[in-house]
Amino acid sequence: MGAERTRGRHGGGRTRGPLAVAAAVLAVCVAAGLTWVLRSGGTEEPTDGAAAPPVPPLAVLLDRIGISRDGSRAGADLDGRGNSLSAQHLAAAGWTPGREVVLLGAPIELPDYALGRPDHVVSDGQRVGLRGRHDAVVVLATATGAGGGAVTGTGRIVYTDGTEEEFRLTVHDWLEGPAGDAALVLPGVNSAAEGGPSLLLGSARLYARSVPADPAREVDHVVLPRTGQGSLHVFAVGGRAADRQWTGTWARAVSGYTEVGPWQDQTLRLAVRTTAGGHRVRIRLENTFAAEPVMIGAASLALRGTGAAPLGEPVPLTFEGRADVSLPAGGQVFSDPVEILLPPRSDVLVSLHLPEPVHAAPVHSAAGDTSYTSEAGSGDRTLDATGAPFTGRLYTWPFLTGVEVLGGPGAVVALGDSITDGAGSTRDAHARWPDVLAARLDAGAGLPTMGVLNAGIAGNRVTRDLYPGEGVAPHVGGVSMLHRAPRDVFAHNGVRAVVVFAGINDLRSGVPAETVAAGLEELGRRARERGLRVFVATLAPCGGEARCTEEVERGRQQVNARLRAAAEDPGSPFDGVWDFDAVLRDPEAPERLLPAYDSGDHLHPGDAGLRALAESVDLYQLVG
Repeated sequence: MGAERTRGRHGGGRTRGPLAVAAAVLAVCVAAGLTWVLRSGGTEEPTDGAAAPPVPPLAVLLDRIGISRDGSRAGADLDGRGNSLSAQHLAAAGWTPGREVVLLGAPIELPDYALGRPDHVVSDGQRVGLRGRHDAVVVLATATGAGGGAVTGTGRIVYTDGTEEEFRLTVHDWLEGPAGDAALVLPGVNSAAEGGPSLLLGSARLYARSVPADPAREVDHVVLPRTGQGSLHVFAVGGRAADRQWTGTWARAVSGYTEVGPWQDQTLRLAVRTTAGGHRVRIRLENTFAAEPVMIGAASLALRGTGAAPLGEPVPLTFEGRADVSLPAGGQVFSDPVEILLPPRSDVLVSLHLPEPVHAAPVHSAAGDTSYTSEAGSGDRTLDATGAPFTGRLYTWPFLTGVEVLGGPGAVVALGDSITDGAGSTRDAHARWPDVLAARLDAGAGLPTMGVLNAGIAGNRVTRDLYPGEGVAPHVGGVSMLHRAPRDVFAHNGVRAVVVFAGINDLRSGVPAETVAAGLEELGRRARERGLRVFVATLAPCGGEARCTEEVERGRQQVNARLRAAAEDPGSPFDGVWDFDAVLRDPEAPERLLPAYDSGDHLHPGDAGLRALAESVDLYQLVG
């Protein structure tokens, strides 16, 4: 579920004070001889007949209280039953009053909540000022009153040239909605019953929704949706700026939140290989699925020599000018850009010092590359130029989800499961099919060296969450692609195209073929709404693997038939259908992998099969 358009920065946690900003805007208008008369639905008119003043920011319109201190509700009532979000739980997550949190690539100013102070609005057509050029508008919201179901409404983005676009926003229930789709999950709520917070009502969810905007036009304001059944509670609105052309050159998706270490006062040195080249570089860190913030004491970037040893001196990274940064639960941070020449397909080391104890972390679990750790208590080794302190080995990627370069021809995201993630390929050989695709683009005469971002997760499904979306869990198969696409595809910078190669895990877990195909088509529609070119791949054979039964094979054939038919359908959400099934299957037994391509488990292709997939791609079709 999420946001859809009906027509076919960085932030590390500063506090700016939304109410102070609102007061400044009001002061400007008063100085100009204008005041606002707020009408029903949050509309406004100048009182003297002059031209309309700027549309007010959300902070001016806040009129409901949904956040309370534990044991002191002070009129807070989010759900009409006297229950509310806990201010203490929000603060424990690093979501302090007025703080800026980056969600889905957009800086969002949290409400300046305090005892008895309004902190949100119930969406009902209010006009919210949001000037600037944005490629997406991000709304922080939750829903109540729909019997535990989602709430949907239609809003509008209005541009300064007078044009506008409609969008539909769907937000899940604050208590019963899927945690895997939430930006933040809190462990409990303040109950209407006496005695303060209660866990009996279950955990509470806040959702971030990304609405695509036209980056070529300047946004004037957003009209919040009017809804039917239920209430949509909006806490913040922000925009992802379209004024800086960053391109992703490496990425991985968070697959779960697991126990680690514990790590304390030690340094992680993470090994990655870039795809597109550049000389202005920044990294993206995320604290996805977490319940509390994590402190990054220092960070650095270096070209890799051998093992954990850099090639030359590591370059220190900063975050809004500081060496350290607090990464809030569920949030992202981008480092300040640094000058370092990264040719295409460079081996890079990203070092992160963790000064405080870390017992659990968001990770990409099936890292096919070996990374390194220093000993606990060894301190900040981010600038080490020898590699000697890094005596431990690490086979996950924690916190780091992206490396970006300024400029570049754009990127393609490979959204998939374990075959895309590289299961069955040789460790440290960069033999995944997206790796080979990146090498082909780099070597192709007259072709742009696009970034190729691997968003594969081993075990992942299109339609169902494997990791539940909250808490420490052994499941690291990620939330569903429908839930994670806004974060792992649409929020990456410079994305021009997406390739979806998934569905076999859904079938192997009993999901009907019709549901799988519909999920793939829904992913295609969402990507097209954001101006992306979309390619889908047919499902590979897996006969001989224990869970690839005859029923699964029938479902696979049904899904593939529907995808192949989409290639001839002008109304299809896909720009192309890549027949990976035809590439990998054994002509003698088409329900099985060709033996030369089989890694040995009958499900995952080995290096030769993965290379065959990448070499089957029409590069000229891909780059458009």
